[in-house]
Amino acid sequence: MEQIRTEQSFQEAINSDKPTVAVFKTTWCKDCHYIEPFMPDVEKAYADRLTFVQIDRDELPDLCETYNILGIPSFLGFRKGEEIGRFVSKLRKTREEIEQFLDGVVQAAGAKA
Repeated sequence: MEQIRTEQSFQEAINSDKPTVAVFKTTWCKDCHYIEPFMPDVEKAYADRLTFVQIDRDELPDLCETYNILGIPSFLGFRKGEEIGRFVSKLRKTREEIEQFLDGVVQAAGAKA
C-alpha cells in the first residue's frame, strides 16, 4: 500500500479513473494494528479493481480535518476526486466489514462509470 506523505500526492491518488481507497491510520492505534495482518491479502484480492493508499493521520492533520477523519482506521473511497464511500466507526473493523465496504466502493465506481 502506497504511503501518502503530502496533500498533493493524496489529490493525485484520488483523482485517478481507477477507484482509490484511502486508509487513514496512525502508528499508535491498536485497531490499526489489528487490521495489519490481513490487509495485504485484502489489497491483493482487490488489486485489479482498486488502488489503496495509506495516510498517517498524525503526518497530515490538515488533510484529515478537511475530510473529517475523527476515528481511525478510516476508509474513504474515491473515483476521479469524488468521494464515493466512507467506512468510519469507533468500533474495531473486521475483515468481513472492510470487504463489504470495498465491494460497495467497486459497485459505486461502476455506477459512476
